[in-house]
Amino acid sequence: MSKNKKNKKFNKNMNPTEKNQPQDEEVLKNQEAAEAAIDEETQKEATEELNAEEKVNQVLAEAQKTIEELHDKYLRLSAEFDNYRKRTMKEKAELIKNGGEKAITAILPILDDLERAVKTSETSDDVKAMREGIELIYNKFLKVLNQEGLQKIETDGENFDTDYHEAIALVPAPSEEKKGKILDCVQTGYKLNDKVIRHAKVVVAQ
Repeated sequence: MSKNKKNKKFNKNMNPTEKNQPQDEEVLKNQEAAEAAIDEETQKEATEELNAEEKVNQVLAEAQKTIEELHDKYLRLSAEFDNYRKRTMKEKAELIKNGGEKAITAILPILDDLERAVKTSETSDDVKAMREGIELIYNKFLKVLNQEGLQKIETDGENFDTDYHEAIALVPAPSEEKKGKILDCVQTGYKLNDKVIRHAKVVVAQ
């Protein structure tokens, strides 16, 4: 009997399961490879998710740190501002209470002069000397006030200006060029550092 016939006979007598075994092994290998690929992809996705979660946690941690730093900075600034406000209020109260100290100190020598003038008037009948003394005290007083920023509002021959003058009377103008001008000052007006603190009361020609 030939060799081929023997092989055919042998193949006929083989179990079908034995015939398909190499094919089943190939399928099994393919399946295992596919499962391994899926496992690898799943592991990769899990790793990426873990990395993304770590990044989110890191961002959150940095944000929390920034918030805490800003909160601490806000608390310090709030405390510093509160101290500044209290200090400013205290200084303002002291300024209001003692703000006139400088001006009063400057006026004290004039008060001394007035006191001496009163005492002199009790024993002296020289009216001319007393008048000269009073004029000296007046000029000295006016000089001190000028040093403190006080200025007299001029009225002689000036045009009437509502910013500086208050008309208490209107009289017919003695001449055409006198119209709208001040003829007399009833009460002197003053400015303190260029701010009008009292308007001059005047008589105006119309």
